[in-house]
Amino acid sequence: MPIRLLIANLVAFLTSAIVLADRPNILVFVTDDQSPLTLSAYGNRVCQTPHLDRMVSDGLTFDAAYHMGSWSGAVCTPSRHMIMTGRTVWHIPDRRRTGRRAKGGKRNPNQDNEKLVPPDLVEYSMPAIFNRAGYDTFRTCKTGNSYDAANARFTIRHEAMKRGGTPETGSAWHGDRAIEYLRQRVASKDSDPFLMYVGFSHPHDVRDGTPELLAKYGARNVKQPPTTVDPNAPPVPITYLPAHPFHHGHPGLRDEEKVPGVFTSRTEATIRNELGREYACIENIDTQIGRILQQLEQMGELDNTYVLFTSDHGIAVGRHGLTGKQNLYEHTWRVPLIVMGPGIQSASRATGNVYLLDILPTFCDLAGIPQPATIEGKSFKTILEGDSDQVREVLYGVYCGGTKPGMRSVRKGDWKLIKYDVLDGSVRETQLFNLKDNPHEFLKQHRAPEVVSLTGNRPLAHQVNLADDPSYADVRRQMEAVLLAEQQRLDDPYRLWDQQ
Repeated sequence: MPIRLLIANLVAFLTSAIVLADRPNILVFVTDDQSPLTLSAYGNRVCQTPHLDRMVSDGLTFDAAYHMGSWSGAVCTPSRHMIMTGRTVWHIPDRRRTGRRAKGGKRNPNQDNEKLVPPDLVEYSMPAIFNRAGYDTFRTCKTGNSYDAANARFTIRHEAMKRGGTPETGSAWHGDRAIEYLRQRVASKDSDPFLMYVGFSHPHDVRDGTPELLAKYGARNVKQPPTTVDPNAPPVPITYLPAHPFHHGHPGLRDEEKVPGVFTSRTEATIRNELGREYACIENIDTQIGRILQQLEQMGELDNTYVLFTSDHGIAVGRHGLTGKQNLYEHTWRVPLIVMGPGIQSASRATGNVYLLDILPTFCDLAGIPQPATIEGKSFKTILEGDSDQVREVLYGVYCGGTKPGMRSVRKGDWKLIKYDVLDGSVRETQLFNLKDNPHEFLKQHRAPEVVSLTGNRPLAHQVNLADDPSYADVRRQMEAVLLAEQQRLDDPYRLWDQQ
């Protein structure tokens, strides 16, 4: 046994033996492909999620939570690796590393560098850490596009792809597995603290909702883009565009070209129907969350349980003329993050500036478990306790699952920079936004009459990409420097066309 793992086991044993009885339970809900803009906590007034609203009322909502990015078109793959390991995007293994998937080539160029991606990393993944600390560990989630080796460490697992519109084929299946587990604990009088990872296969496409919720949101499960609009369908997003101003840099990308019911259509009818399907799936997830929380209440365990809700990343669904998750606009780079539990002030909010990779060190802190040296994220326990508002000043984002070097983003304060270097240099674009003045990242295309007529919103003159405005040349230079520094610090193996 490696000395590092031997020490970790000894520390975990000594620590758990002393305080195991006093440790809180931990329950994490993770959805698949959900923008924060789908929830009332972040301004949505159509999608109804009463149980998540309860979490908002009883806990803390993060306004700036992000996934760090992806080197794969399947953005959930690195995202879920980061959740499981607490490591940054260029320091995690690729799911294609072994077996037949290795034939697809390396998507993370650093994966074979043992100094950057420890070969024994799975032993310091979330379930492995909590198993050693004496926790019971449970997982229900989708199959695929995840950290298989880490997932196998959960003591109890129920994995299946459930994206249908019936209780057996949809989100209720995951909810049932969680409730069965909790009831089994009662029956066996299990008093060990638990870590439950409850992942849902929705609202990822194909977004097949239940008949009653589809009717509520004026949507239909379709295989081809619809041609008519149901009056009950959600309105198009405020940042709707019929097309993105330039190519996103990933030819043949499934999310932008091959999703049944959407394909390359960006019409009002298509987008409104797809939003309705998405909202139907999200409300169904919310129902399952309510069932699980109710079960914990009946058991008398909820007051001693930290409950965290998030998603692996956001998604566009019509915003900025995009439908997928392979971009770095706020609706996709950000994730929802809501936490309630012992000592967390009700109805509180914080900026956060957190990544999904910060979840694992936070869980360790909350459970009183020493963090292994492999963790690179930052605990946000002090935010949960009301002692701080954010854990870092700068946020870095990447997407290079398509043509290289891809997209990069950096945020510092109110300023955000996005750069595109794709399609063998044929698309080289820079965007600069002040998120205080332009939180929706409006572009000049959002002022087109046909767009204004659909969204009902006309952006102000200053709500635009400021990258080429001479008045902001100094800001752009500063943000370019911040971006390069983050690329160097995080071992980003690529450089953009104008970087030295």
